[in-house]
Amino acid sequence: MATEIEAWLNANHVAAEALSDSSPSGEDEKVETTKLDNEMNGNWITSPTVTIHEARVKAKAKRRLRKNSSRDSGRGDSLSDNGESTRSPLVTPTSPKSKLLDRKSRSGKGRGLPKKGGAGGKGVWGPPGEVYDLEEIDVRDPNYDEDQENCVYETVVLPLDEGAFEKTVTPIVQEYFEHGDTNEVVELLSELNLGEMKSGVPLLAVSLALEAKASHRELTSQLLTDLCGKVLSPDDVEKSFDRLLRELPDLVLDTPGAPQLVGQFIARAVGDQILSRNYIESYKGKVDCEHARAALDRAAVLLKMSKGGLRIENVWGTGGGQRPVKQLIKEVNLLLKEYLLSGEVMEAERCLRELEVPHFYHEFVYEAIVMVLESKGETTLKMILQLLKFLWESSVITVDQMSRGFQRIYAEIPEINIDVPCAYLVLEQFVEQSFSAGIIGKRLRDLCPCRGRKRFVSEGDGGRLKLESC
Repeated sequence: MATEIEAWLNANHVAAEALSDSSPSGEDEKVETTKLDNEMNGNWITSPTVTIHEARVKAKAKRRLRKNSSRDSGRGDSLSDNGESTRSPLVTPTSPKSKLLDRKSRSGKGRGLPKKGGAGGKGVWGPPGEVYDLEEIDVRDPNYDEDQENCVYETVVLPLDEGAFEKTVTPIVQEYFEHGDTNEVVELLSELNLGEMKSGVPLLAVSLALEAKASHRELTSQLLTDLCGKVLSPDDVEKSFDRLLRELPDLVLDTPGAPQLVGQFIARAVGDQILSRNYIESYKGKVDCEHARAALDRAAVLLKMSKGGLRIENVWGTGGGQRPVKQLIKEVNLLLKEYLLSGEVMEAERCLRELEVPHFYHEFVYEAIVMVLESKGETTLKMILQLLKFLWESSVITVDQMSRGFQRIYAEIPEINIDVPCAYLVLEQFVEQSFSAGIIGKRLRDLCPCRGRKRFVSEGDGGRLKLESC
């Protein structure tokens, strides 16, 4: 547009005063027309009449456009036909990165799917789901090596040293005491390169079991039986028991009964056929340590008793809830009878803990109250009350187990009363004293049943009898 204005001004000789920015005079305000003649190809052509005011406006717009061209070059300014500056809408520049990450076709044709089915672009090894065939080895390849053609690559696991062995195997054995799954232990130990430390597995397991419960010792014996033949060999088991006998003086410091327990482990191993029967005889006359001699003597005695009918499989007893209910009831009654004879509360607590049946302590409470109801004096009531109070304060018996024991008595008191006529009266007395000692709460005390009794009503009843429950 600026070029056209300049060409028009050159073709039409307009006075410079007419194009100046000064305000026009009164005469200039009148619309004047000037007829300008141009010569084109030897012919004179009359130019169109143009007002001076229109020429001034176009020249002014030209200067404004030149002035702002460098500053607003990206805004898309243009000059309209009537001399007004127009501005095109602002276009937001696009980031080139958005185009780099776009795999769609940029030609504007097609269905808009990725190029090459998604297999094109940097870092792409083909379309999704494509399975490559095995590459055939080219003998003529300069990198071909005949020795590597039939190579088998395996993961090499370094053998464990003594420190790493103890840190790795100890958590495995402790977790086994919780879940009791020997297959999981076999799988975990198979993944380790034990090397020369294989004989340390039975030694570590037995050492941990010496400080644990009888049920854990039973689990340890089962573990040794399952490991032999899969992870351990009979020679590894013999080496571990040899080391165990040599370390008995140190084990006795933490576990005074270690010689007897180790002897039971040896007898159980011989019974499970993971130790030879000549193992004990091979030590005759060769043992100087008194603790090792006591362990071997204990094992020999148990093996002789097994020939007389004793089952070595039950050398540790049946631990925890695996025992039959009738056997547990017999042991609870025996425990209570021994307590009534000795009066030792601490010994009764220890024996109760060794049963390892905290979910069955309500039976202990039930049998204790039954003994109180069947007794004929105040001595049994006071001793049982003292025992229950001690077990309650030491948190051996929980609130739930104590409540269940009392509720079982409440439910069966009618049947007990058939054999013990004064059972209701003794029960009321025992419940009141238990509430006073803080063993039970007020709600459990109020649930105590009372036997209905006959009594005469006051005057005017006509001699009738009325049943009333306390």
